Amino acid sequence: MPLRASIAAIAFALAAPAVAQTPSPPAAPAPAAEPLTIIHAGTLLAVPGQQPRRNVSIVTRGRRIVELRDGFIDMPGARIVDLRDQFVLPGLMDMHVHIRGLDDRLQARLQEPFRDYEDEAYTAALHARNTLLAGFTTVRDLGNDPRLIFSLRDAINSGAFEGPTIVAAGRGISVSGGHGDVNGLNRELTDAREGTAINVCNGADDCRRAVREQISRGAEVIKFSATGGVLSNVAGGLNQQMTMEEMRAIVDTARMFGRRVAAHAHGADGVNAALEAGVNSIEHGTFTNDRTFQLYRQTGAYYVPTLLAPAAAVADGERGVLTAAQFEKAREASGNAQRSFARALRERVNIAFGTDSGVSPHGRNAEEFALMVAAGMSPMDAIRSATIGAATLLGRQDSVGTIEPGRDADIIAVAGDPLQNVRALENVGFVMRHGRIYKLGGRRVLPD
Repeated sequence: MPLRASIAAIAFALAAPAVAQTPSPPAAPAPAAEPLTIIHAGTLLAVPGQQPRRNVSIVTRGRRIVELRDGFIDMPGARIVDLRDQFVLPGLMDMHVHIRGLDDRLQARLQEPFRDYEDEAYTAALHARNTLLAGFTTVRDLGNDPRLIFSLRDAINSGAFEGPTIVAAGRGISVSGGHGDVNGLNRELTDAREGTAINVCNGADDCRRAVREQISRGAEVIKFSATGGVLSNVAGGLNQQMTMEEMRAIVDTARMFGRRVAAHAHGADGVNAALEAGVNSIEHGTFTNDRTFQLYRQTGAYYVPTLLAPAAAVADGERGVLTAAQFEKAREASGNAQRSFARALRERVNIAFGTDSGVSPHGRNAEEFALMVAAGMSPMDAIRSATIGAATLLGRQDSVGTIEPGRDADIIAVAGDPLQNVRALENVGFVMRHGRIYKLGGRRVLPD
């Protein structure tokens, strides 16, 4: 063997043991198995609008529903939740809330000068928890301080706080003097508030800017005020206050960014203009005419009735909480909301459940169902409006609104049969959101 080859062979032999003895890197730890939960449902309304099923096992892994099986089954390592004496249905969804602020409007008015953003944030977190425990696993917040609501949304999604999934608009867009603008305050407070009123716009170009401002802060949906509002301290009525050009600019700009658009609208002229501008939903829709229902059919837009709000506002006015301008508008809206809703049922308009909670107390959202049924809606259709209807309005019908494999495990249960007595939904005993149980046996489940 040549000398060079011999040296190479010896070097390899000497190195080989060292290579063989080099420890291999430690194996990465196996990912923790996602928790497996099986719900034994005595009665299951998996898809509102279809007939309920009896004695079904719902299998969830992590945040998803993976399987539905007839009968009551068990699997190794699974947590069993016994709801065999309960009526089980998808988590409810409220498409119009304002999750900050004190529930007592008198106290809110008295304490407003003394409350800071931190106070509002803690109050909002409490409202979010109460809303979730009431069975509402998804809400659409249509008017709030952007940083507050987006921070709360993200904290809930991370699992740090208890609350529903929040789809938030930030501040609603308004014209000067309209619903959502600064009004009714003294000179000093008006000057201070107007300096941060990036949601107020005048003219089409300025309204495009206002949309972009909200999106830049995290808005997932855009809300604007097409008409006057009950709780604005302006004696301007409830009719149209934003021009068609301004509305179209808002809708077109939102669509460029992939956002859907909700229009606060009471008067029929404003409702119709907003529908013609191409909004996805009308909020309140208190006054209507024949043209209104033509436009609902042509556009496929949703109507979010918020029947709780007028009654709550009138009650506040009767105990002296509202100003004269607010009370007059509250009385004007009261009653008409029910009539418009009843006609919307006859006209087969798309309806999504919404309460305007914040005007009415948080955590009592389900009281809206009884008002809907009293106006002629069937309990099944009312539940459908708060599940499949709401999910479709959000564009999330592939992930929420039903109890089917692949959907988010957003599931609730009540003791009675809400198809016979819809008020059973006012007392939810079980709440699961994203596969995590927050309420069981009527009691809050503390986080681990």
